[in-house]
Amino acid sequence: MTSPDTLTESPSGPATPARFVALCAASLDSGRFESLLLSKHCGSEPDLNRVTARPLVLRGAPCLSFVYRHTTRDETKNLPPALGLDRVRELLGAVFRHAQLHTRDEVIELMISRRGVCTLRRRPAEVAAAPAGRVRQTSEPTTGAQPHDRDKQRFVDVTRPFLNALGVTTAQHTVVPAMSRKWKQINKFVEVFAGALRASNLLDDPKATAARRPVRVVDFGAGKGYLTFAVHDHLQQQPGIDAQVAGVELRSDMVRLGNAVVAQLDLAGLRFEEGDVRSRAVQPIDVMIALHACDTATDHAIHLGLRGGASIILCSPCCHKELRPQLLSPHPLRPILQHGVHLGQQAEMLTDGLRAMLLDACGYDTQVFEFVALEHTQKNKMILAVKRTHLQPADAVWRQIDDIKAFYGIRDQCLETLLRAEGVLPAKGNPCHVRGAQ
Repeated sequence: MTSPDTLTESPSGPATPARFVALCAASLDSGRFESLLLSKHCGSEPDLNRVTARPLVLRGAPCLSFVYRHTTRDETKNLPPALGLDRVRELLGAVFRHAQLHTRDEVIELMISRRGVCTLRRRPAEVAAAPAGRVRQTSEPTTGAQPHDRDKQRFVDVTRPFLNALGVTTAQHTVVPAMSRKWKQINKFVEVFAGALRASNLLDDPKATAARRPVRVVDFGAGKGYLTFAVHDHLQQQPGIDAQVAGVELRSDMVRLGNAVVAQLDLAGLRFEEGDVRSRAVQPIDVMIALHACDTATDHAIHLGLRGGASIILCSPCCHKELRPQLLSPHPLRPILQHGVHLGQQAEMLTDGLRAMLLDACGYDTQVFEFVALEHTQKNKMILAVKRTHLQPADAVWRQIDDIKAFYGIRDQCLETLLRAEGVLPAKGNPCHVRGAQ
């Protein structure tokens, strides 16, 4: 019996690059082509490592999508199938000496020695060994070319009326090109919010039986209200939840615009108010949102969330000005922090790190992470805090806060100052306690 790994010559002639390209063409025509890898570079570009190709459908037309993988960059080129096969023919031998074609049912390899001797190897796909510990998935066969512009999973339905009313989509429910980045931000934010909602106790209140449970959300610095509307829309789709969402904004024209859209769409439980987070009265809150609140406005927003008893606090901070003039350049960091850009980055890291630690000390599980990629917004850091169901001792966290402040010479941090004004100096072994709204 012949081993599936046995080297074979093509029955129609010797193993050559042309024969390999013909096999590629046949697999494309039959819809069996999955991927192609060209490796063992021998060309003139020293930083070119390999080339991969896969079939795609772009704007309804089939093509081969090539990715040229260089040491420091990737380059993508999409070509019609015939031109793509010509490109493979040009690269074999002159630029790469090894080619591996994966089809639905077999793996075909072409190896070209330094002397130009070609060897063709064919084996069934089932025995194409995967790396150790990984299993090749065969339960769902592929179907050849995959649509490149297929719909991605979204947490917000593109047909929702508020998107059209705010200018994110057209009347035909397609995303306005100039709003594509905003569309991605909205979806990413709702994805993060949905995860926090599941991690909190807001969806499983045992008292919420027949009546819909109100979930009170305040969005400070709501702006035009893209995220305010999205959060309200998401909550309205949760069973047993009565969404009560307020967008708070300094600019009166934005408040009027938001309320006009609310009236136009007849959205119950959503309103916009003119106000400043620094002077807003404490009210009970279930979810506190503050995106791009400038400098210490983020601290005031977090403090209002704590005072209001929020189960979820979501912040994307901006303009970290408070700590920078206070920072020392302690040894051994002095040579690094002498550069202004590094000092600014350090001030940002310390400000948001201390905010996260203070939230931890106040009984929250806190994360700091990248919200969306920098290509979509420069203000991409997110602080997410979800209230714990069981309190934990906070002594160690408070000691760490004191140590960090002493190391960098930090005298004042707004959120800590607000908490201390509330008398938040926890007894030994207890988390801090913030006086909530009455």
